[in-house]
Amino acid sequence: MTQQTILITGCSSGIGRTTARYFQERGWNVVATVRSNPEADQELNALDNVLVTRLDVIRKDSIDAAIAAGIERFGRIDVLLNNAGYGSYGLLEATPEHKMRRQYEVNVIGTLLVMQSILPHFRQRGDGLIINISSMGGKITFPLGTLYHGSKFAVEGMTEALSYELASIGVTVKLVEPGVINTNFSTTSFDLNLDASLTEYNAFVETVTGAFGSIAARGSEPMVVADTVWQAATDGTRQLRYIAGDDARQIIAARQQMSDPEYLALMRSQMGL
Repeated sequence: MTQQTILITGCSSGIGRTTARYFQERGWNVVATVRSNPEADQELNALDNVLVTRLDVIRKDSIDAAIAAGIERFGRIDVLLNNAGYGSYGLLEATPEHKMRRQYEVNVIGTLLVMQSILPHFRQRGDGLIINISSMGGKITFPLGTLYHGSKFAVEGMTEALSYELASIGVTVKLVEPGVINTNFSTTSFDLNLDASLTEYNAFVETVTGAFGSIAARGSEPMVVADTVWQAATDGTRQLRYIAGDDARQIIAARQQMSDPEYLALMRSQMGL
């Protein structure tokens, strides 16, 4: 079989970087994209069959150039992994407009633009696979997550809807839903918007942020997501959703089995609200 190629967005750290190495070690060609300074990435540039190139998901010209570079280097792209993401948590009242816009530009518009750009290549071949990294936060919500969860719910909906039209041209689209993952996302791609002068919220914020520590302690390593992406990329099925992490499996299962009042009451109790 021809050596397969995957293009991955957001490879500077975390899930994207781990997944790039995972696929390379298993004999795939990898187009590992980063938002800036691809030539400075000594680790990925040293690997065989890896092209490190620039891709900013909110810049269409950057997306088109990265896809073209991947096709020129390896002849074709078989799988697109939309992994690049941004998280804005906090009080809506304390969140600047530019962070609201960035949340949706990166997680929603950026994902749409990358998919749109690669579709001509997949359509002409009558084959191809898109995997979008969603989150258990695309199926359930935590307090203070208005913007982030909204963006991930959007990724879930647009991916599911897209699956109908892409099936008609032989292309498959899938979702991977990780739980809490132990990466540096909180320092590189995460904003927490709070304002102590909004005193009416202070007790609520203190309670919720305190509860987040126990949630984070149940997190999985990035390799769990990489292995799930591998399954989605190689199992040959049209399965739509894949869950990554024990915490995600437990929380999503609870959400599916409970009514809205039951689940919201459970979440409030776990958060101490």
